[in-house]
Amino acid sequence: MTASKKTTAAAAATATTSTTTLIVGLSGCSCSGKSTLARLLRDVFPGCLVVHEDDFYKPASQLPRKNGFVDWDCAEAIDVPALADALSYVREHASLPPDMTTRHGRQDQEFINGCSIHPSVISELQHTVRSSLPPPTMTTTPSPPPRVCIVEGFLLYGPLMTALEPLLDVKCFVRASRARVTARRRDRDAYMCARWEGFWPDPPGYVDEVVWPNYVRAHAWMFEAGDVEGKFLGEERLRRRDGGGGGVEVMREGAAAVDADMEGTLRWLFGVVLKELQKRAPR
Repeated sequence: MTASKKTTAAAAATATTSTTTLIVGLSGCSCSGKSTLARLLRDVFPGCLVVHEDDFYKPASQLPRKNGFVDWDCAEAIDVPALADALSYVREHASLPPDMTTRHGRQDQEFINGCSIHPSVISELQHTVRSSLPPPTMTTTPSPPPRVCIVEGFLLYGPLMTALEPLLDVKCFVRASRARVTARRRDRDAYMCARWEGFWPDPPGYVDEVVWPNYVRAHAWMFEAGDVEGKFLGEERLRRRDGGGGGVEVMREGAAAVDADMEGTLRWLFGVVLKELQKRAPR
């Protein structure tokens, strides 16, 4: 684990809290595009923060085993209290905890070098933000619109992650079929993550024996008859299953919602976040 589980008390006592924060959960199966989408949203919304769930892994010695593998892809692998502490700090201070570190720096550079989204799309969305949210000087208060924080991870919702529930203002979910997940994991020579110092190659059979079964177990509650490659529950039923909160936002544009292209998914997420910002912006 590279992120501290402690929120610095001294910093919490002295930091200002005048700026509010909109915390957006972005979850989905491994290789569904979450990290890329989070980085794109970071470029679109001014001052956007990104928290990566896989910066909060427990030490390898504390992880469970499944089908002969060390299981990095289950809720029990994540230090949920540490992640909750970090999000609490973000909510209160509109900034990342000073003692939080990440191993995503190299991935960020590779993202910048290889992103498939045309820069004109980012410019268009940035312009929409500027024209849709009034600047502070045009409001009756000096407070700016809420600062966005994207929390991305393979497992943010569900029974074992309830400590995060009150900290997520918006919960978004992106889908990927088993075929796409398997192909993407296979085609990557190694998996860059916080598990090791550098790249971590999937052991043979890991996706079929661990990654996909864990995804099904954690997310079956969101789908009709528990079929994660089938239809989502209706909006009201999904909200009730989620505990009566704001519910989970999902793409519902027919077959395009599964393995949707990156630009279409980005535009959908952008609309969800912008709508919530407009609701919360000072008047």
